[in-house]
Amino acid sequence: MKTKIIFSLLSALPLIAAADVTVNMNQVSEAGVGTKLGQVLVSESKYGLVFTPALTGLTPGLHGFHVHQNADCSAKEKDGKLVAALGAGGHYDPENSNRHGTPWGDGHAGDLPPLYVDASGNANQPVLAPRLKMADLKGRSLMIHVGGDNHSDHPAMLGGGGARLVCGAS
Repeated sequence: MKTKIIFSLLSALPLIAAADVTVNMNQVSEAGVGTKLGQVLVSESKYGLVFTPALTGLTPGLHGFHVHQNADCSAKEKDGKLVAALGAGGHYDPENSNRHGTPWGDGHAGDLPPLYVDASGNANQPVLAPRLKMADLKGRSLMIHVGGDNHSDHPAMLGGGGARLVCGAS
């Protein structure tokens, strides 16, 4: 009887979905973490993680959007200058690919589709990360960069995106 109960419980485990995660997102600068601009709800689907932003006050257009290595949005020093959210480290890259790529490719696992910000400065369009699982977010941060992302290291490294603009630790 015990074996039957244990087997029944174990067979039900795949039906239990991981809980959604809400990441508060704040503007960042060399001075540190600033104003909260909203949040990103992360949920797991059979196709990968879905990142649904609810953000305001951003510059319209496309922005680079990534999962970064560390859950730290603080400014850190590099070459004698403070850099916004450098505490987050680089893009999440558990396979050590050491290259930028598409969200479905073989580059950094933390490479996400670009974040779309409408003419009013709002971001609310979800993006899908097909290679990520909820467990990959633990101890990481989400980062929004100034400018777009071409998902390549050419002609510029890391997709040609700009400075770190908004960060949230998961």
